[in-house]
Amino acid sequence: MMALPGLCRGSSLLVSVVSVSLRRNIGLSAVVFTKATDLDPVQKLFLDKIREYNSKSRAAGGVVDAGPAYQKNLTEEMSKLQRLFGGGDLGSFPHFSFPEPVLEEVTSK
Repeated sequence: MMALPGLCRGSSLLVSVVSVSLRRNIGLSAVVFTKATDLDPVQKLFLDKIREYNSKSRAAGGVVDAGPAYQKNLTEEMSKLQRLFGGGDLGSFPHFSFPEPVLEEVTSK
């Protein structure tokens, strides 16, 4: 009889762990299977627009519908960054080279 309360507490812990796991898996499967299920019309339109923008972005090789003012501003900002950080490729991580320190032997007198 003494084991019954412990068993009940253990089962409630098990139920909570299983429910959290199922909730997480259901949330992930909803994201994974968005193409396979029928969506709300607003959600479908939203996903279609995102996919359309993604294909336009890939075709343009950058920002879609960027006007000359945007390109000018981008060029100015890139030149400012190159001046501030010493030029070079801003898309790659800088290479640091530290010279090996020259150590002198110290003798005690």
